[in-house]
Amino acid sequence: MRLCNNAALALFLAGAAAILTAQQSSAPAAPPPSAAPLTVDHDPVRSPDVETPAPPALHKDSGGYVFHADVEEVVLNCTVLDDHNHLVPDLKKDDFQISEDGVQQRLISFQHTDLPVSIALVVDNSGSMSRKRPSVNKSALDLVQASNPQDEAFVVNFSDEAFIDQEFTSDVNKLREGLGHLESRGGTALYDAVVASADKLVADGKRPKQVLILITDGEDNASQLGLEQTIHRVQQLSGPVIYSIGLLFGDEMSRSEVRHAHRALEMLSTETGGMAFFPKSIEQIDQIAAEVARDIRTQYTLGYHSTKPTTEPGFRRVAVTAEDKSHGKLNVRTRTGYYPAARAAKKSSAQSHN
Repeated sequence: MRLCNNAALALFLAGAAAILTAQQSSAPAAPPPSAAPLTVDHDPVRSPDVETPAPPALHKDSGGYVFHADVEEVVLNCTVLDDHNHLVPDLKKDDFQISEDGVQQRLISFQHTDLPVSIALVVDNSGSMSRKRPSVNKSALDLVQASNPQDEAFVVNFSDEAFIDQEFTSDVNKLREGLGHLESRGGTALYDAVVASADKLVADGKRPKQVLILITDGEDNASQLGLEQTIHRVQQLSGPVIYSIGLLFGDEMSRSEVRHAHRALEMLSTETGGMAFFPKSIEQIDQIAAEVARDIRTQYTLGYHSTKPTTEPGFRRVAVTAEDKSHGKLNVRTRTGYYPAARAAKKSSAQSHN
């Protein structure tokens, strides 16, 4: 029951389902009994010039939030900070301006409410994390408990392979159990875990906002995908906002490794509209978790219809600004852009292997 392990990935791409079954059944190391695999489409990231269907959107009905694939609205979750780096909670629709590839867009929807969130808790389970996990798990649970009661979350623990140790739930006790499935060993397939989790969020998440919280203490050294491919894939999905927490202190890494890991986490977060945090000690994680929870809760949700036809391919760079005289200079943080031709959700599904 493995997620994204290298052998399974290669076999999946080759379409050899029978071989894959044999490989998994003969694997020497079994995952925790309650862990479930996540089968994710890991085809090479498409060229941005390939045309694919329009994105699904989320709307609420009597059964909760559901996908509607006929909506072409571009939705941006935005965090606004003043020049003292304080959250700005009282802006109006007319205070915002959006441009796409330098062309002004008309804002057609505006929300500033505590919308329910679908959350992926993606936590490094490699050997170097063993002493840090108790504090990490506590902070992750504190973040969930500080959130909207209607939020849903799932847990992915990863090393050189990854496991879904808890499916989507709003039950904090179940999330605690999922985070507690520790088997710290192996390398760090960070990029593969991020893509798999983003795929699952887009395919199975039922809340109108999607967030991926990534906690790691190392540089990726085991993924099939690279950093740029990973960012591209999340942008193709119009995927989640990524908040990264890099525990890059201590003597386990060289300066070069720390620098590379820092850059990767910064890029993953910045390109998707999130933030990267680099605490100096394990004691600072609680404070960071509280900051992430506040950030998620106070975002503005903006929507517009692009002035470009949806059939026109290529990456579209988005910029959002805000202006309000009572707050001085404002900084808006959101994703840097999207691929209109590849924003449809990728299907992922959990399968059981007996």
